[in-house]
Amino acid sequence: MQRAVGRDEDFTAFVLARSGQLVHFARMLCGDAGLAEDLVQTALEKAYLRWDRIELGDPFAYVRQAVVNQHLSWVRRRLWRERPRGSAAELDEELGFSVSGRTADPSVAVDHRIAIAGALATLTRRERTVVVLRYVEDLTEAQTAATLGIAVGTVKSANARALQKLRVAPELSGSYAGEQS
Repeated sequence: MQRAVGRDEDFTAFVLARSGQLVHFARMLCGDAGLAEDLVQTALEKAYLRWDRIELGDPFAYVRQAVVNQHLSWVRRRLWRERPRGSAAELDEELGFSVSGRTADPSVAVDHRIAIAGALATLTRRERTVVVLRYVEDLTEAQTAATLGIAVGTVKSANARALQKLRVAPELSGSYAGEQS
């Protein structure tokens, strides 16, 4: 009984510390705030059942992988439905965030986030997932391939196609992907 209390406290501390990152990651994957919360909730439910084994390793990596798996499962089940797209309000909870780091004007940050979300929405599911894992989660090509269960070459080609699309995306004119420094 004593171990169960410690387990619950450890899990609660993990959820409090990392749930924001997980929801942000899931929102980048699926483009919908509500679905992102559902994906994270389901992944956390599964992680709780295995917490004794998970907490000894890297629990964040485990739950992040569970979120990816839940997202892929959701996509497979709902291919025939519309893909939801988040509204500007849903995609921008942190109004003071500045992508360029040059301005503190919240409206500019909102515009940047909307542009990024719009450009990501033009990518295929695989391209978007690869870009989010590579550049938002900062995984290597090998780690991304292992997470998705695909070959490293597939990650490289999907990443190259995605970056090419993002470079010419009208939403990302100027300093994002269109200009080379």
